[in-house]
Amino acid sequence: MANEQELIGLAEVGELAGVSPQAVANWRSRFSDFPAPVAELRAGPVFDRYQIKRWLRRHKGSMTTVIATINLKGGVGKTTTTVALAEFLSAEYRKRVLVIDLDPQTNATTVLIGEPKWGKLNADGHTLATLFRDALEPDPSKRTFDLDATLQTRVSAVSDVRRVDLLPSSLDLIDVQDRLGTMPAGRYFANTPIEILNRALAGRLDEYDYVIVDCPPNLGIITLNGLRLADGYIIPTIPDVLSTYGIPQIVKRVSEFASEVNQPIEMFGIVVSKYREQSTMHRQTLGSLRRGKEHVFDTVIPEGNAIAASAEFVQVSTLRQKYSYGNRYELFSRLTKEIIKASEA
Repeated sequence: MANEQELIGLAEVGELAGVSPQAVANWRSRFSDFPAPVAELRAGPVFDRYQIKRWLRRHKGSMTTVIATINLKGGVGKTTTTVALAEFLSAEYRKRVLVIDLDPQTNATTVLIGEPKWGKLNADGHTLATLFRDALEPDPSKRTFDLDATLQTRVSAVSDVRRVDLLPSSLDLIDVQDRLGTMPAGRYFANTPIEILNRALAGRLDEYDYVIVDCPPNLGIITLNGLRLADGYIIPTIPDVLSTYGIPQIVKRVSEFASEVNQPIEMFGIVVSKYREQSTMHRQTLGSLRRGKEHVFDTVIPEGNAIAASAEFVQVSTLRQKYSYGNRYELFSRLTKEIIKASEA
């Protein structure tokens, strides 16, 4: 696996932060935690872009935060958490949000734009499957991925949600993933399968405050593409043995991947979903998770018909209408606040 760093100079750091290169030079003198340069060239110091973005977010609070959602088991509330987080960030915090749906089940996609619209996009080749399929095509003239046509703007069936965009998924990702390990290495062996998404979105992620990547229930190449963008990740899970069994493996593998690509990827926390208070197993497993070394968010999302209904594309005016049953609105609101706090720590 290639250990590639994206290196930038003082001028590029200034562009990221919206300040002059001289201001960046001043920061280097004033702040002891400013990232050390990777190298000192004749033209000046060069820095690791990921380290700079993380530092800027801590000090300025204005950089894009990329959060991956992942679990090795399906049906654990991953998509519901992804969509709710995007919608609450937009409607309550007025954040610009991009959802990247890498899961071939396409649940996040259909929740945000509905099945008929997804069907047309899929038939026209305007999904992320085309991007990954193009990576297998050695002839550039035969590649057809169009980022602008694929990017769906102002999605969600909630009228109050006005700043969520989507890169839709496709069932075809299942077949494509198995072939990505054989993609052409390119001239000078510059192409690697984990960089496909990163290369395609270069410069575009900075248009958003938050990017949420809904990863497949595995640790394959497509998931690694999502993690390559991420500052950190959350693990939605049902508090039972089967759903939590793979959590240590996720944490270990992501840590190894982060070290391999020289990119910090933080474990922001575990989201307990579909919780049943009357279940002894759920209570015991939740207690065990809280005693573990990984952070568990305080807010617990209970099981209920309203949560299942929130995974459907139904037009409503407000988030309170969509998450109306019981105190679901308040719960997702609190969870969003917790995730913001964890990602900005």
